[in-house]
Amino acid sequence: MRQLFRSTTVYRVFAQSAARGDTAHFTLVLFPDEVYLRAFLTECAKAFFGAEDGSRTANLIAAESFSDCLFFPPAGGKLTADMAGEIADESQLRPVEGVKKLFVLDAFHTVTPLVQNKLLKLLEEPPAGVFFLAGASAEHTVLPTVLSRANVRKVAPFTEAETAAALARMHPQEAGVQAAAAACGGILSAGERLLAGGGEDFRLALRFLSQDDVPAVCRAAGERGASFFSALRLVLRDVLLTQTGQGKYAALPGRDLAALSGKYPAGVLTAALSFSAEAERDVAFHSNPAQAALSLALRIQKEREQWQKLS
Repeated sequence: MRQLFRSTTVYRVFAQSAARGDTAHFTLVLFPDEVYLRAFLTECAKAFFGAEDGSRTANLIAAESFSDCLFFPPAGGKLTADMAGEIADESQLRPVEGVKKLFVLDAFHTVTPLVQNKLLKLLEEPPAGVFFLAGASAEHTVLPTVLSRANVRKVAPFTEAETAAALARMHPQEAGVQAAAAACGGILSAGERLLAGGGEDFRLALRFLSQDDVPAVCRAAGERGASFFSALRLVLRDVLLTQTGQGKYAALPGRDLAALSGKYPAGVLTAALSFSAEAERDVAFHSNPAQAALSLALRIQKEREQWQKLS
């Protein structure tokens, strides 16, 4: 994971700026993987202080115990108005061990407009030697007035090859790394979810398209959540590749794909890919996954029946 994070342009540029001493007073990192956002910010914090791996400073930053590097909010929490006041008070105190102090603001996408406005003046004009490193998984939740004062750095989703290599390092005993990397859209934590259960999402997706007890599959999909829809999109893509003679590019075993390719016309598969993407977006905005899966099954079946009438 550390290797993956340090390969990003955002990390390298931030580290280089820190080494030169010209880091912006307020940097906002847009990182699409909310699960690993704090870990990415931690690696950047180590680079800010020039902390080498295994050093006392690096270990203290990793433990969120370094006196000149303060993390807000506590892991899993939300930054509150009281914390914003605490940050403002703490920013007036001199660094303990060096000449600069870093405030790491995690999950900034969850910070309310009220709290963002309370921090605005401090982010714009911090005391000498005080720096802010904030991280958000989505830009639209950050106020325009805050964005205009930040040095915004966007981390793109990782490539399929990068994700596969990271998953293989992190989960060397797991099978299905290539399929998980292909389906997760470059989001490392999504790849891990797809690996969980030995590839259960992919098995459910195959059953879903085989129309094997669809209601039961949809209930199971509801328990799996968004990862089921990611797996389904990959299965649909690979079935379409198989049907169009491009099976060598598929990430999943060909036997199951060949059986499904005989059940669905290419037009149905193309439409189903679009339907699946819509369902995945709906689930991301808190739609019920089981209901979304059932509605998707009905849409695909209707599309299939229309194609059968035309043939």
